[in-house]
Amino acid sequence: MDILQEIIAHKEMELEQLCAPKPSLRQALLQSDTGIIAEFKRRSPSKGWIKEEGRADLIPLSYQQNGAAALSILTDEHYFGGHDSFIRTARQSGVTLPILYKNFIVDEAQLYAALFCGASAVLLIAACLTKQRCKTLLQRAHSLGLEVLLEMHAEHELEYAELEPDLCGINNRNLGSFHTDVENSFRLASLLPQNAVKVSESGISNPDTVRQLRQAGFRGFLIGETFMKTSNPGIALHEFISKI
Repeated sequence: MDILQEIIAHKEMELEQLCAPKPSLRQALLQSDTGIIAEFKRRSPSKGWIKEEGRADLIPLSYQQNGAAALSILTDEHYFGGHDSFIRTARQSGVTLPILYKNFIVDEAQLYAALFCGASAVLLIAACLTKQRCKTLLQRAHSLGLEVLLEMHAEHELEYAELEPDLCGINNRNLGSFHTDVENSFRLASLLPQNAVKVSESGISNPDTVRQLRQAGFRGFLIGETFMKTSNPGIALHEFISKI
């Protein structure tokens, strides 16, 4: 085999790996006793750096080793100190759990970015998109083999659930004011479709809250700062799970 044939053979292998089915976020939550989506989040617009030195080759794998059902990795660079490469790095370190590509998606190009870096699912935010635009992006994500977590915050956004995303998220944090109130999940849970796989996002810092949210019908719990602000996020996750 000459060098060109060798390059093409390797390229075909890379493409085969890229197009291989990714682990399902939806199924991971349905099968989990805890449903915790542990988030790798180094920074936030409201609090600044949470863990500037946080390494994508260590913390996501530690989350996996300490009982996470799935992972969320921030990829927005300007406001959250993230990067697409963090998902690739996590995969290369040995992460096999479903990974949510956490960003503010407004264009199809970002769906390809999520696919190329090894994500299982993408976040679509109702507050950022018209319903028709959200539908277009959701359908495109599905055509690429990506699941969709559709995030809603207020009652008037719940009509987006009609688009039948793989998971319905309720964000407890107002993206305009950044005020956080977990009661938002309890308030909106019964208004979502009965068969929706519900995910509560943001502001969860107490294992008792997870138990109460599960009783209210939630199967996923996206938690980041509670773990990332500690010296060892993976161990913090393990201790949190032990109290659920």
